[in-house]
Amino acid sequence: MSQLKFDLPPELLGLLREIGEPAAAVKECVVLELYRRGLVSSGKAAELLEMNRMEFIRYSGRLGVPYFRMSAEEWEEEKRHLGELNGK
Repeated sequence: MSQLKFDLPPELLGLLREIGEPAAAVKECVVLELYRRGLVSSGKAAELLEMNRMEFIRYSGRLGVPYFRMSAEEWEEEKRHLGELNGK
């Protein structure tokens, strides 16, 4: 595994300690941000954080990172399509 070293202001380090061990907290924040931006899949993010996929999806959802990324129009189209498949 590679290492990255950088300086953090004491205030930020203190906030990270509230989450847990600072290095693990930074890793979690980075992975969640990469997932939020769509740069890693939920499966890869779960793997990086040593969780199973469903555990990661629930965890990220509790933190406000959505699993589904659809606009209102896309969601309406999806519902319409599902209705057609179900004969409604």
